[in-house]
Amino acid sequence: MSDIHEAIRQTIEQNRVVLFMKGTKNFPQCGFSARAVEVLKRCGAEFKDVNILLDQELRQGLKDFSSWPTFPQVFVDGKLVGGSDILLELFEAGDLQKMLEAPKAS
Repeated sequence: MSDIHEAIRQTIEQNRVVLFMKGTKNFPQCGFSARAVEVLKRCGAEFKDVNILLDQELRQGLKDFSSWPTFPQVFVDGKLVGGSDILLELFEAGDLQKMLEAPKAS
């Protein structure tokens, strides 16, 4: 496993909810990232934000790691949930709230 994949894996394992995004949760730098931040905040979720714009190796490594070509990417309990469109759909259906309320699987 490459060093970048190991760093991504550690970030995902050490944080229940991780949002790999363009910008930060306080200063999103694209509309899709802003939407993902808003949805997670509306759920009351605490989450780790990772700005993929700061590191080209991270950007490409994350695409390879997740087999997901676009950003943002949201991981919950170590699993890729998807991007902002999927996050919004899950939120509107009430499924995201249930996912975030459930205790972390061991």
